Amino acid sequence: MTEKQGPISAQLTPLPDRVAVDGLEAKWQKQWETSGIYQFKHNRDRSEVYSIDTPPPTVSGHLHVGHVFSYTHTDIIARYKRMLGYDVFYPMGWDDNGLPTERRVQNYYGVRVDTSLPYDPDFKPPSEGTEGKKLEARDQVRISRQNFIELCEKLTAQDEQQFEQLWRSLGFSIDWAQTYHTIGEHPRRVAQKAFLRNLARGEAYQQDAPGLWDVTFQTAVAQAELESREYPGFYHKIAFRFEDGTPIYIETTRPELLAACGALIAHPDDERYKKYFGQNVYSPLFKVPVPILAHPAAEMDKGAGIAMCCTFGDVTDVEWWRDLKLPTRSILQRNGRIVGDVPDWITDSHGRDIFAETSGKTVFSARKIIVDELRESGDLEGDPTPTKRMTNFYEKGDKPLEIVTSRQWYLRNGGTDEALNAELINRGKALNFHPDFMRVRYDNWVHGLNGDWLISRQRFFGVPFPLWYPVKADGETDYAHPITPDEADLPIDPTSDIPAGFDASERNVPGGFTAENDIMDTWATSSLTPQIVTHWAEPGKENEALFKSTFPMDLRPQGQDIIRTWLFSSIDRAHLENHCLPWSNTTLSGWILDPDHKKMSKSKGNVVVPNEPIKKFGADAVRYWAASARLGLDATYDEGQMKIGRRLAIKLLNATKFALAIGREDENHHVASAAKVTWNPQDVTETIDRSVLTRLGEVIAAASKSLESYEHSKALETIESFFWDFCDDYIELVKNRAYGTADATGKIPDANAVQSARTTLGLGLDAFARLLAPYLPFSTEQVWSWMHDGAGSVHVAQWPEAPAYADAGDGVNPDVLTWSGNALAELRKIKSEAKVSMRTPITSVTLKVPAEAEEAVRSSLIDIAEAGRVTGEITIEVAAVSDTDAQDGEVPSIKVISSTLGEPPAKKPRK
Repeated sequence: MTEKQGPISAQLTPLPDRVAVDGLEAKWQKQWETSGIYQFKHNRDRSEVYSIDTPPPTVSGHLHVGHVFSYTHTDIIARYKRMLGYDVFYPMGWDDNGLPTERRVQNYYGVRVDTSLPYDPDFKPPSEGTEGKKLEARDQVRISRQNFIELCEKLTAQDEQQFEQLWRSLGFSIDWAQTYHTIGEHPRRVAQKAFLRNLARGEAYQQDAPGLWDVTFQTAVAQAELESREYPGFYHKIAFRFEDGTPIYIETTRPELLAACGALIAHPDDERYKKYFGQNVYSPLFKVPVPILAHPAAEMDKGAGIAMCCTFGDVTDVEWWRDLKLPTRSILQRNGRIVGDVPDWITDSHGRDIFAETSGKTVFSARKIIVDELRESGDLEGDPTPTKRMTNFYEKGDKPLEIVTSRQWYLRNGGTDEALNAELINRGKALNFHPDFMRVRYDNWVHGLNGDWLISRQRFFGVPFPLWYPVKADGETDYAHPITPDEADLPIDPTSDIPAGFDASERNVPGGFTAENDIMDTWATSSLTPQIVTHWAEPGKENEALFKSTFPMDLRPQGQDIIRTWLFSSIDRAHLENHCLPWSNTTLSGWILDPDHKKMSKSKGNVVVPNEPIKKFGADAVRYWAASARLGLDATYDEGQMKIGRRLAIKLLNATKFALAIGREDENHHVASAAKVTWNPQDVTETIDRSVLTRLGEVIAAASKSLESYEHSKALETIESFFWDFCDDYIELVKNRAYGTADATGKIPDANAVQSARTTLGLGLDAFARLLAPYLPFSTEQVWSWMHDGAGSVHVAQWPEAPAYADAGDGVNPDVLTWSGNALAELRKIKSEAKVSMRTPITSVTLKVPAEAEEAVRSSLIDIAEAGRVTGEITIEVAAVSDTDAQDGEVPSIKVISSTLGEPPAKKPRK
């Protein structure tokens, strides 16, 4: 064995009278912070660094146990890699911009943005803490954009403190010197710099095009943020008519868009409509001629098999409009209401009057007007029939999305470029997915892209686009020639900063300039977290060294539900900018389910605040529950698992305390010293002791292999299983020998045998402290401090090396402990069935032992007899294969053939 710890101290650490897990968090948090053991050293080669692109959680003020889940998985890997000797780069960020923050601020302070209002330096919000009441827009006080941004910054700073405290209480080994928030100066500079480079290379572009629009939040929405939900509606059977009045019926759930119809579409193979392709019909009410056209995306078995294409009712309309080069007849505004002016393509006077009735109305009010008019004109066949259809929603919105035409910024992502799409597919193939079956989600998403990434948002709290535009002499904005700042001037806010060559008086006037008012989508910043944390393209030797030693990164841990957003967008950005993957591995966690197996969410009211189980069971217990879940699979919130974790932590404390108390009077041979000095394999002389070390070597090898494959739960299962065998079987079998006291027959064990037991106990518990350290950081640090007299930390100790333990075991059968434990269990079973004390002696016993167990049992008879309090002879009968009572596939067992019990010990009088 070559592993070394510090020299033995003459003054041993006092052991507590009773062990407890309560209070360990506060004790060790403080010491870790003071010692700085988790700080990144900045002075290692890339091969010696392990860097993690930690997810910056959305700081919405709502903590629940889902937050501890995947972050615990990540921390296990970080701690394991640190113990392997890597300099672990483990930063933490806070995602504090975007719609969730804006919505929280609106409700918390009772305010709403009005961009026409000036900044009020003395503004005080009307309330504080109205969260949960969801104030209506009419009840919110209107404030300037800058006042609103200040409130966002104030509240997110408070929320971040809550999150940091939770992370610290769970023992996450984060380097808190490497903290950022996505609206901070450095992340804004990175996001703007990356955008300007995308723009210069032609990867970012602006375009007037139909896009998904959330009426509530008044912003464009990207494809990746869609959520399909079932939505109630009605099918209306409506007659379009040929010039002679012959009807052709379509069925629609959106009759209010009738005036926006540009064509009727059927499948090219549909025999019902083939003869009509190329002919015109007239729309009801408005009498606008529209062609009947063919397109393969039409569904023959849906409704009437022919549909009206309106610009725009859904994403299929956009596809038809683009492919068939249909006219654009938009009638919906960004506010979700019908346009005020009657469109010029409606020339029929009665049709213009009907449209005028709908002008300025919501889609719901306009629908009622149109349906009533269709009924009166005879163009509505029968009554509307109720239906439920799958409709696109913004993932954080409450109303169906509309499609409106507007100027937006896009970033190329392979949705319109086959070559780029293929390159991004290949990037996914090169990335190590854990678990691997999650890879198909990435592939399906990239293959299914139908447009580039829309990255602009019409919101307020986010990273501004670093752009201005010239204002022409006639007052029109020249969007085709954006004015860009120098990278050295970033970050900038174009609404307050002034482009080079202009002054403030030229803002928004003919011949001057105007600002780009849109901000970037929050994913446009979050997709750059690998570049943000590694200080990509930042000047200075220190920044260059940091980037060189940490990028590309080693790990991206995240939830499986944001593969299409965060994971894919990060790959897209690194591919375009750095021409590589941003990391080599990604771990995907599942969701947390409530006890009824429903996903936990605030909207369902089934979330659990994480502080509650931490207070109830301890941080190690909560971590154990999280660590027991496999990657990629959902896990149920289970306090029963937390109880098991707490029991495991307490057992580690108790077992270590018990072992360390043995032989404390002997400075050269007590258990602790065996764990602290270079030890000789010859000190382990007994077969069962060597069996334990052989088995421990196997456990270390298996656990290490699992952790290298990011299978943290499998490693925990392997470690924990043998730990209980070690405590329940090995300690019970050898504790009397370790004490060196006379056995039941009065014989004192050999000094070498005593030293063998003590050495094995010390080394075993030392190994378990290190093996369990990534999972139970507080209790393992506690026992490590006892073992090593407060010197050093288990979390920077060397991870156990399997060959060292295997060599010490000298090839002894690892099943010796298993068979010896089974034999002891049978001896104790005799007393249990006789309902006598375990201290009752057994004067004689005959055991029937399977042939493969004979050597193991005979080699440990002295320990078995002493642990079972056998004062007489143990007779061994070797069982034939047919005589072991084992069924096919079962492991043959040890059986008691006969036994004699002595007199039970006298009961001690109660005090």
